Amino acid sequence: MQSDVSQAQLARSIGISCQQLQKYENATNRVSASMIYEIGKSLGVPVSRFFEGLPQYGGRDHEPSQLPVDRIGFIASPEGRRLIERLIQLSPRVRARVSALIAAVGEELSVPQCDEKQRDGRRTGAG
Repeated sequence: MQSDVSQAQLARSIGISCQQLQKYENATNRVSASMIYEIGKSLGVPVSRFFEGLPQYGGRDHEPSQLPVDRIGFIASPEGRRLIERLIQLSPRVRARVSALIAAVGEELSVPQCDEKQRDGRRTGAG
């Protein structure tokens, strides 16, 4: 994808360093959905532009999935609205970092937990 915007200009407009933008471009670092949105907004193109030419999921057109009711309920709740309002106030860079932190915590919570000795690779039991 070509643009008349330099890497330095784009990096500045989305609140990241040129080095970080180069890492995104070279696929050294993953690009969050919110960052893709910010890049598209800065370039004046729809997010879908970044996905043109990619095969469709499952080799066929598919409908975007609906959010589960519990997620919609949370988003609509006072707590959810406060969280979203505060996230929107953050700079794109900080918002991306908060998103990465939340994703990391979620991954940790989804990993089956074991006791401290097992995590250290030591055997449990009488010995």
